[in-house]
Amino acid sequence: LNSFVLVCLPGFILMGEILFRSGASKDLYTSISPWVVRIPGKLLHSNVISCTLFAALSGSSAATAATIGTVAVPELKRLGYQPGMVAGSLAGAGTLGLLIPPSIALIVYGVITNNSIGQLYMAGFFPGFMLALLFMLYIAIASLIRPGLVSQDELTYTWKDRFMGLLKILPTAGLIFMVLGLIYLGVSTPTEAAMLGVAGAILTAVFYKTFTFKMIWESMMGTIRTSCMLFLIMMMATILSSAVAYLKIPTGMARIVSEAGLSPGTFFVMVSILYIILGCFFDGMSIMLLTLPIIYPLMVTQMHFNPIWFGVVLTILIEVAQITPPVGFNLYVIQHVSGQPITTVARYSLPFILILILGVVLLYFFPEIALYLPQQMVK
Repeated sequence: LNSFVLVCLPGFILMGEILFRSGASKDLYTSISPWVVRIPGKLLHSNVISCTLFAALSGSSAATAATIGTVAVPELKRLGYQPGMVAGSLAGAGTLGLLIPPSIALIVYGVITNNSIGQLYMAGFFPGFMLALLFMLYIAIASLIRPGLVSQDELTYTWKDRFMGLLKILPTAGLIFMVLGLIYLGVSTPTEAAMLGVAGAILTAVFYKTFTFKMIWESMMGTIRTSCMLFLIMMMATILSSAVAYLKIPTGMARIVSEAGLSPGTFFVMVSILYIILGCFFDGMSIMLLTLPIIYPLMVTQMHFNPIWFGVVLTILIEVAQITPPVGFNLYVIQHVSGQPITTVARYSLPFILILILGVVLLYFFPEIALYLPQQMVK
């Protein structure tokens, strides 16, 4: 754990904790609604867009789902939206918190595999927004086929309402572009960007008039709990990795794969299926840390996949674990927020699982979706 790079982990977590308590999520949701009310699917798109933007602030899947869900569920229930679809869209879109920078999962992957966190962040940008667009496309098609999924009330907004809403979220949007822009342009390291993000989050809380020392204290305690949990898992994973290397398991696995004559494509499909199955029984972050010591050498050294690309694909695969029953964490978060039975939340989350798998397929055939921005970064 004696790695300077890891300092950015509690930094981004603290930034998300402060924004979680600042009230930014409510303005974020209400400011987006006027722009999507005329699109098929109406305010269900607000769930996806709000989760996407908040994911770029929190780095956490569960925090994204819980924060936006707390605002969205009462509003959409009041307007008469189908409760299952509301819950499913929030559970599915909440997974983007694991992928869109500042992703905690990508930090952990970068430290464990010794890859650039800056490049991983840039690699997660386009795939994250691609998945958000696919989610919105599904919602639009589903609402056209089944009009009962959305409210039939015609809400009206003026252009003044729309632009006033944008002004409200200007500090939040500015913080997102500052943090990611500084990393992309090479002006700062992810660690420095994280600390600037914390300062920006405090200023955002001041802007929303929610800044108190009690709020800062609660944010810091939340950061300590989350960071300690992740560091403990990473420490145990490092011990496991050392044991696995000592027992020469990766070497033996590489020999087996080589003798089996598996093509890279076949091996990739097998690994993807393995992660989807594991996601039914284990938490996504635990799956990543427990399997990387064995899978990473095979994928990168034996099959010659790009390590930055694989980090993004792996993150999407563990996103699936967040909404896969019986232990999908996002399912229980949304169940608590929405009051819907877990079976209902899981059923309406199933299309989003398939969309995430489609995202993996697209990245396999078009790796430049993930690799374009890292290749353009200022060195």
